[in-house]
Amino acid sequence: MSGGVDSSVAAALLLKEGYEVIGLTMRLWDDKVAEGECSAVADAKAVCDKLGIEHIVADFRESFRENVIEYFVSEYQNGRTPNPCIVCNKFLKFDEMLKCAESLGADYIATGHYAKIEYNEELGRYLLKNAESAQKDQTYVLYSLTQNQLSKTLMPLGGLESKDETRKIAEELGLLTAHKSDSMEICFIPDQDYAAFIEKHTGTVMPEGEFVDAEGNVLGRHKGIIHYTIGQRKGLGVTFGKPMFVTKINPETNEVVLGEKGTEFSKELLADKLNFISIEELTEPISVLAKVRYSAKPAKATVSPMSDGTAKVEFDEPQRAVTPGQAVVFYELCGNGVVGGGIIR
Repeated sequence: MSGGVDSSVAAALLLKEGYEVIGLTMRLWDDKVAEGECSAVADAKAVCDKLGIEHIVADFRESFRENVIEYFVSEYQNGRTPNPCIVCNKFLKFDEMLKCAESLGADYIATGHYAKIEYNEELGRYLLKNAESAQKDQTYVLYSLTQNQLSKTLMPLGGLESKDETRKIAEELGLLTAHKSDSMEICFIPDQDYAAFIEKHTGTVMPEGEFVDAEGNVLGRHKGIIHYTIGQRKGLGVTFGKPMFVTKINPETNEVVLGEKGTEFSKELLADKLNFISIEELTEPISVLAKVRYSAKPAKATVSPMSDGTAKVEFDEPQRAVTPGQAVVFYELCGNGVVGGGIIR
């Protein structure tokens, strides 16, 4: 229980269905960033008290630091743009938290994610299906779940039609989280200044470098590669008299490559760290709908296995800002479920 409305209502719905429920909140922060977390813990406890269930706070700070924060910092330093929520889901919420729940004698963990989990007897596999609310669907950040994790997870909000419905349930139950605003962006960086966080965390100021074009011609100076991401146009700190976009980041040379409008689009990518849900493994090319970021529209693509264990994704139409470090998630071409996904190289 994060102290938000979604996990609050998830607990309430499970109680209504007859489950024995325990509220479990993960402690992730060190003292200097704990103020917001303390408030969230207090809200989670208040909801548990209102629902009449036990509330437990589990200390996952070390695992969070190792698996999420260090990964986040390293990826930016290497010119990539990570998605820490996906990594947190993989290593914390559906691994560490599941182990903790099992140690308490629980049969399942449940979260406030908007998605559905179904078992398909014909396939003999657990499937991850889109939520009823397309606007709130969170399957993109859940593609890395294993069959074991899916078999032990409940997502009671997947059948709700909107966030308004969630808030209405919370309001009817008198939960103090009913109108609490959604948490946005990266939870461990409250001011969303990623570069400042990275420099403070590492004790190192990233060196300035050069903006160059695709041919290597110098266009200007940049303030450090951690300040930029693929597809970025605003905030470059240099004007060119025409729109210019970040098309590549080279940590080896400390260069940020810029291109004119249109160069920010790509028709193919390579993905590694693959995980598949509706199939055991990728053995031949398949047609899918693929998303290269959480907010992207699914686009038709062909996914092919490569000899080195990666996958090549070829889109029917070029996609904007295909960004190394982000996830590409594959969806059924004629369905509403996740096939699998991986990390863009």
